[in-house]
Amino acid sequence: MFTKLTKLTLLVFLALPAVLFASDGSAINSGDTAWIITATALVLFMTLPGLALFYGGLVRSKNYLSVLMHNVAIACLASVLWVICLYSIAFTEGNAYFGDLSKAFLSGINQDSVSGTIPELLFVGFQMTFAIITPALIIGAFVERMKFTAVLLFTGLWLFLVYAPVTHWVWGGGWLSQMGVIDFAGGLVVHATAGISALILAKVLMPRKGFPDRLSVPHQPGLVMIGASMLWVGWFGFNAGSQLAADGQAAMSLLVTHISASVASLTWMVIEWKKNGKPGLVGIVTGTIAGLATITPASGSVGPIGAIIIGFSAGVVCYYMCGIIKGALKIDDSLDVFAVHGVGGILGTLLVAFLAADTFGGNGGVDFDALAQLKVQAIGVVTVVAWSSIATIIIITICKLVTGLRVNEESETLGLDEAEHGENAYNID
Repeated sequence: MFTKLTKLTLLVFLALPAVLFASDGSAINSGDTAWIITATALVLFMTLPGLALFYGGLVRSKNYLSVLMHNVAIACLASVLWVICLYSIAFTEGNAYFGDLSKAFLSGINQDSVSGTIPELLFVGFQMTFAIITPALIIGAFVERMKFTAVLLFTGLWLFLVYAPVTHWVWGGGWLSQMGVIDFAGGLVVHATAGISALILAKVLMPRKGFPDRLSVPHQPGLVMIGASMLWVGWFGFNAGSQLAADGQAAMSLLVTHISASVASLTWMVIEWKKNGKPGLVGIVTGTIAGLATITPASGSVGPIGAIIIGFSAGVVCYYMCGIIKGALKIDDSLDVFAVHGVGGILGTLLVAFLAADTFGGNGGVDFDALAQLKVQAIGVVTVVAWSSIATIIIITICKLVTGLRVNEESETLGLDEAEHGENAYNID
């Protein structure tokens, strides 16, 4: 009896420090860790295979494999660069604009390193999946006409010059973070950066042959729906995971994400139904993505009422922006990256200034100053868009000199699957 009691006392004594550390947030919490491991897998699932199938179904069959190839290659390239130095640039102290290289190659990070209540290695992995999907979003602007070598060079430079610095500004303790900008899961860091860069790249590349009339029909709408559904599920990890804890705020973030996506989907469907006489599958799931992108920056700050307003706004604004970009401006942003992600991310970043207020069920508090916060949000939008635009123009110039941007006419006619990768999506005997 004495031996058993002694062993039990010893176990309690040994476990006590871990319990105490966990309670004050200075050590690893198993619940938070388990959730962020899941969230990391969900965010990677958004790109591979979610975004790949979503984009792949929207292009013509002769370019289907090239879109899949772009997604896989970008995922691999971003992962390697993230470990080499991008994580360090984004999340070390450095200064207000750039981190330093003290954690290049994850120097100083081991299995015992802690970030909040999770292992820092897990935080590295979770943020890596964001660095993967952000440049992958840009694929939608250059499908069917950009050289694969240029895709790789553009992506690598873009991650260095755009993604990592902006991440530091907003999430790494940089100047926008210090100003108090609200961007819970990436309205600025992910969607605004990718959206504006996609628009500029599409403008420089010039339209595909036959734009817009001969290019409006996706080769496989079923794949578009499947990919969008994967994105929808993965977005729970994207937004709720950004809480970096398994708590009530993560639960609210998950809920408002789903509500916004649902409202935006129905809104887009109704508008298209009224315009075309029939509701379309591609249309309703495009609305889904618009609702998801728009709620992203606000998902940690708003309640269900705010989510409904954001979803409706996304469905209306993003729908009509698609027409403006392709119709009025004649820019072949092939898969509507700017209209859906760029505009959606910016819209959500601005709306959160009002919808975080108690009036709409947000968590800003009774003294929340919406107009003051709107000013901060607007500064964030303007500077991120300006920086992304300037850097993208520089990157495009480099790519033109080193690899060239666009495939030749013969390759474009043949299709990038065969011309660039020597394969065909559908081999029919």
